[in-house]
Amino acid sequence: MIPKPARLRGMDVRLEPWSDPALDLLRRINTPQMRRHVSGPEPEEQLLARHRRYLAMPATGRGCMFAVLLGDEMVGSIAYHQRDWQNEQIYETGWNVLPPYQGRGIASAAGTALITIVREVARHSDTPNSLHAFPSVENAPSNALCHRLGFTLLGPCDFEYPPGSGSLMRSNDWRIDLVNSGRTAVHDAA
Repeated sequence: MIPKPARLRGMDVRLEPWSDPALDLLRRINTPQMRRHVSGPEPEEQLLARHRRYLAMPATGRGCMFAVLLGDEMVGSIAYHQRDWQNEQIYETGWNVLPPYQGRGIASAAGTALITIVREVARHSDTPNSLHAFPSVENAPSNALCHRLGFTLLGPCDFEYPPGSGSLMRSNDWRIDLVNSGRTAVHDAA
């Protein structure tokens, strides 16, 4: 289920499942500035492997990577995927918005659309009932976005990123209940 584009101050923001053309977007995200909170840029070989994983995600039934579009232009990415966290199956999310498009509400609109998608997925049996985000404790914009989207801060934690690397980053654990949340996410702020 892909929600209709969000109208945001005269802009159409929408999510599109990851596709081959999104490799260019992934390369534009793979910069020291964009990846400063998550261990820096990756070599091309790792980037191509990541792209292949993103393309394959929907077939697993455990998540999906999306390109965030403003009109017809790819300006960011957002995803959800199932994982084990503290002996519980959860959905995890993460996002990127390219620097020229930051501070315009695009991440909020994309986050709101993603939460709608994941809530629909969570209505099926045997799926996690919570969505978590793990931004670095030093990433103030992403932590503020979690708050705006209706996540609850559970506190700081050591979070392995990238998965399987053994490398821990100090993150905040933000959680939103997908089934019984009474708070509506907003998308009018940056």
